Amino acid sequence: MEFYESDGLRLAYAVEGEGSPVLLAHGFASTHRVNWIATGWSRALREAGYRVIMPDMRGHGESAKPHGKDDYTLSAMAGDLVALLDHLDEPGADLMGYSMGAMVALVAGMEMPERFDRIVAAGVGARLLEPERDPGPVIEALLADDPSMIANEGARLFRTFADQNSQDRTALAACFEAV
Repeated sequence: MEFYESDGLRLAYAVEGEGSPVLLAHGFASTHRVNWIATGWSRALREAGYRVIMPDMRGHGESAKPHGKDDYTLSAMAGDLVALLDHLDEPGADLMGYSMGAMVALVAGMEMPERFDRIVAAGVGARLLEPERDPGPVIEALLADDPSMIANEGARLFRTFADQNSQDRTALAACFEAV
């Protein structure tokens, strides 16, 4: 892993391949390895002639994990993507995001359209069109001492995924509340 700084945070990233840059933003409670390497996306893009840039989003993987909700605005995370492009001396890139990463990608495209040639937003579901939801059950599940006591099935799945990826659940709770 390599590192760069954005907004005072030390953030991790990996780069594979040569060619036109494509920046990949992973989903909530995931990492670049889980979303892009294990699934074969990075290999397919590399073989198609892309330089594949894969950050671990703030609060995830090997990146800094602040515990404050205000650290996880979509605009702040979009700024992290641009800071990574700046760090790599890339004037622009194609951008693909999955789930939370798709929401970040769309905000990045709206706030800094000159930096992104094409944007792919995958796996965002109804939250994109109906963003009002109660984050409470997922936050409670992430912070629960005993996961067997989590009654909400969807929240329990988020907790299980976070645990499988060895994530900082307090940071994820702050992130989930913000996005």
